[in-house]
Amino acid sequence: MFQTFPKLGSPLRKEHISFLRTFSTSCRRSILEMTTNAASGHPGGSLSCIDYLSLVYSFILSQSGDPIVVSNGHISPAVYAVLAEMGYIKKKDVIDGFRRIGTPYEGHVTRHVPGVWYGTGPLGAGVSAASGFALAGALQHKKEKVFALVGDGETEEGQVYEMMHVAEKYKLDNFIVFMDYNEVQLTDSLSTVMPYHPKAHFEAAGWHVIDVDGHDYEGMWKALKEAYDVKGKPVCIFGKTIMGKGVDFMEKTGRAREATWHGKTATREQIQPVLDGQLALSEEQKLEIADFVKKFVTWKPKKPLFPALLSDTKVKTGKPRVYRTDELTDCRSAYGNALLDLATANTQIVALTADLAGSVKTDGVQKAFPERHIDVGVAEQQMVSMSGGMSLSGFVPFCSTFGAFMTSRAKDQARVNDINMVNVKMVATHCGLSVGEDGSTHQAIDDSGSMLGLFNTMQLEPADPNQCDRMIRYVASHYGNFYVRMGRHKIPVLTKQNGSVLFDVDYDYYYGRCDVLRTGKDVTIAAMGGTVAEALAAWKVLKEKGISAEVVIVSSIKQFDTPLFTSLKKTKKLVTVEDHNTHSGLGAQLAAALQGKKIVPQEVVNLGVNEYQLSGTWNELYAIAGIDRKAIVKAVKKMME
Repeated sequence: MFQTFPKLGSPLRKEHISFLRTFSTSCRRSILEMTTNAASGHPGGSLSCIDYLSLVYSFILSQSGDPIVVSNGHISPAVYAVLAEMGYIKKKDVIDGFRRIGTPYEGHVTRHVPGVWYGTGPLGAGVSAASGFALAGALQHKKEKVFALVGDGETEEGQVYEMMHVAEKYKLDNFIVFMDYNEVQLTDSLSTVMPYHPKAHFEAAGWHVIDVDGHDYEGMWKALKEAYDVKGKPVCIFGKTIMGKGVDFMEKTGRAREATWHGKTATREQIQPVLDGQLALSEEQKLEIADFVKKFVTWKPKKPLFPALLSDTKVKTGKPRVYRTDELTDCRSAYGNALLDLATANTQIVALTADLAGSVKTDGVQKAFPERHIDVGVAEQQMVSMSGGMSLSGFVPFCSTFGAFMTSRAKDQARVNDINMVNVKMVATHCGLSVGEDGSTHQAIDDSGSMLGLFNTMQLEPADPNQCDRMIRYVASHYGNFYVRMGRHKIPVLTKQNGSVLFDVDYDYYYGRCDVLRTGKDVTIAAMGGTVAEALAAWKVLKEKGISAEVVIVSSIKQFDTPLFTSLKKTKKLVTVEDHNTHSGLGAQLAAALQGKKIVPQEVVNLGVNEYQLSGTWNELYAIAGIDRKAIVKAVKKMME
């Protein structure tokens, strides 16, 4: 056992290399045992990267506790094996429990395991999240490095290219990415599946790239020293490896660039001779690892933290703005103003956008706090995943783009953030037909439905600028992922029946709150977002015709409130109105909620967008789609016949 811990910059001694071989061998044993026991998993890639992971964890992370994100999450056997050798988790538990029900040791790395910083699986998302950790560290002026692992086949994902450009733009010289270049992916070799040059792409993106043999400890140690010394650029360590390295029958196919052992596990009969021979460990070697952990491992991971959804995040919300009744503005401007207030009062508030600062109104933060305004360019996937990493580093990120892009292009990234239970505030503007003349490609009429199945993501939609202001302050100060959608057009400030501001300075928003805008007894009109003003205009017309309608403002399709249920019990008739399709929006979700409450209205009409529309002004499109004031009046009158 070595007595002197290696110092980066000094050569590794023979005893250091001997230890690393022992450590890696023990990890290889665990990889084989856990995948064979589970009869599923990815042994090949786990074996090809284990030498680098053993080196980084043993001689760097054991002391620093710097973040590391394994983006190619299917190599979880390698990650869990290293964590077990480090004493962070129990080896027997992970070998017996890998991929088993009732254990945290999932098939892809998960944040439920101590020592895992961000759970990954869908390729590309993890390395983007890692860049978020790195950017957060740079903004916080931390001395730590942020490490990431990426597969070679993984870099075919467009999201990785987005990450490359953003990391270079922000000069993340605290960011070290190791590429496991074994030249094999799931079904075949890289040269067969997708012949390309990943090293050249990183170089073209402006990264500092270091070539190294991914099984040469001395070479990788020197590469890490070089990476630490690089200034003004992120670093890619291009590790040439062999799939299945260290297990003869797997290594043979790996050298031939065959994908045999990428996602296939060996039988007990196949691995037992290897465990007894090639990977056999003496008692002395086992004691050497135990002594290392006892003497040199100074950093220990904390228990994974998952704050309760909607718990207080201790963000200073400040004094709400009140927009006057004679002001005509849009919710996106109210969002921008509230965000600027929050950023002024809280240094942990950051704004991210994808080349749309002026449109989504984050430009106020951009001017006042340029270092906390992150423009990732046209890269929505990178923006959302990067926000996830930043949120786990102490920031409260607001990422903004158009609804059509947030929920379609970045849906996978929002989903992975949701699984990781992070704290990202997704604010989408230009939603629904409100976007107007841009046409059907930009009219987000399915965006709420896209986010509906995410368990840890709350959904909100403001009815006017004042309610928007309160919502933004609320989501900033409560934990969890939020999706806040809003339209583009200007809408009037809503008022009480006496003409005063409805959402005044005393209005206290809470998640799912429903507010009665106008009282009535004949029918309930439940409206959201930009259609609330249309419902109010319809209420006036109906009143003149002797029909008493009650207008209820709904703020979320995932959480409904007592005033809405009380109204429906009274009127027993319902008209829903939304600038969204009814199949996955207010109409469908309220129907399910009413069923759960055993409230059965006598009549129900759901008004929403039932087909793609072409270009037009917002009010023209509302009229054609049948969600404007005239359509509401018509629906109610027919219901009352």
